[in-house]
Amino acid sequence: MKVAIVGSGYVGLVTGTCFAEVGIEVVCVDIDQKKIENLKQGIIPIYEPGLEEMVHRNMKKERLRFTTSTAEALEDCEVIFSAVGTPPDEDGSADLQYVISVARDCGKYMKDYLLIVTKSTVPVGTASKVRKAVQEELDKRGLSIEFDVASNPEFLKEGAAIDDFLKPDRIVVGCNSTRAEELMKALYKPFTLNGHPVIFMDITSAEMTKYAANSMLATKISFMNDIANLCEIVGADINMVRRGIGSDSRIGNKFIYPGIGYGGSCFPKDVKALIHTADDFKYPLRILKAVEDVNFDQKSILFNKFVKHFNGNIEGKTVAIWGLSFKPQTDDMREAPSVVIIQKLIEAGVKVKAYDPVAMNEAKRTLGDAIYYAPDQYDALIDADCLMIITEWPEFKFPNFNIIRKLLKEQIIFDGRNIYEIPEMKRKGFTYYCIGVDTTR
Repeated sequence: MKVAIVGSGYVGLVTGTCFAEVGIEVVCVDIDQKKIENLKQGIIPIYEPGLEEMVHRNMKKERLRFTTSTAEALEDCEVIFSAVGTPPDEDGSADLQYVISVARDCGKYMKDYLLIVTKSTVPVGTASKVRKAVQEELDKRGLSIEFDVASNPEFLKEGAAIDDFLKPDRIVVGCNSTRAEELMKALYKPFTLNGHPVIFMDITSAEMTKYAANSMLATKISFMNDIANLCEIVGADINMVRRGIGSDSRIGNKFIYPGIGYGGSCFPKDVKALIHTADDFKYPLRILKAVEDVNFDQKSILFNKFVKHFNGNIEGKTVAIWGLSFKPQTDDMREAPSVVIIQKLIEAGVKVKAYDPVAMNEAKRTLGDAIYYAPDQYDALIDADCLMIITEWPEFKFPNFNIIRKLLKEQIIFDGRNIYEIPEMKRKGFTYYCIGVDTTR
């Protein structure tokens, strides 16, 4: 079977490479000629553990190739995945221009039956718009060619995307024809041999499933951050509370860690898009609106602690920051809490020295030359008044505290991810602030 993947960003590249890994012939398409030329040379546009080696391996075996031509990719192709971006518009709705563009290209260039699968996260009702766009292009050509539209939302976690695709919790497929269902069963058979289920449903339900899943996870994060803030006020310890509720199987211990807010390419835009969809149908999603509000405020909490510690006298201070990406094992800076914190620091006249293991180049695109990019985590500490931990990279969890003590002007750490133990930090002589615990008591 030959598969085309349109969009060679995070979702498209991981999807295409993993399909190639199990022996499927894959052609990845992107309109960005520079990106395609780089990919042909083995230069990967994103950081994802294990991806680069897998791309090189499958290119060498000629199971994975890249092109800028959708027409070329559709030659002898029975299934095409649309994995293009759906960035949020100013009103929070998903921008579908790229999804519809892919659909029109399919209508322009398809010669035989084609299954068009939307992999991008799209609002309810997108499949009908895709079908309409394809049919309009076929009508312009005066052709009657059978085709199907399906929805196959992705559930990839950045930093663990390869494992998520090869060993999925579940595969969700929305389709409305037996032919489309049989094709998707055949395509995903290598991934279901170990018992991982393919859940077939109608297209509308599949489109909703992706938004509902991400919104539920975002809700858990914002709920715990709200509780963490209350814990600080009343004198409770959020770490103990988390252990107490996480042992309840109905709640579970995932996505209940307090922090400085969620970011990335999925949760923020998907929550906004689902809120917007509900508003279109005159049904306000009150819980999700609160989730978004809590998350917005949470991204400022570390800055607020910093201001409070120095009694508002922060102009001219220097802050060392460890971690820039929105989470470990990725270079993704989209909606990263670090951006909000750094912008607030700069606006207040604070100098920032930052280090991240992989996200430095992406950070420069977002923040420019407004901060100092340190060559290593300890260089960032030199002459800094305090340290802020934004992203819980493994190398930050067991640092040399003697070096930290020597390099910082004052032994102050603001930990946005609660990666250190409070008693240990006090024993080591640090003034330590974290989330959900009043460490000054």
